[in-house]
Amino acid sequence: MKFINYLEKISQVDIYGMASFMIFFVFFLLMTAWALKADKKLIDEMSQIPFDQKQP
Repeated sequence: MKFINYLEKISQVDIYGMASFMIFFVFFLLMTAWALKADKKLIDEMSQIPFDQKQP
């Protein structure tokens, strides 16, 4: 049996798709707002983290 057949049997399955899209969209907007408002020194410091590691 195909996966789509299982989805057709769930009542109001369209709610799950819309809810997951809204969660993603709100998270994307929050991360975009944080990235635009973040302190530029913090962003520069975080971008250098992989290069600050000392090799054993």
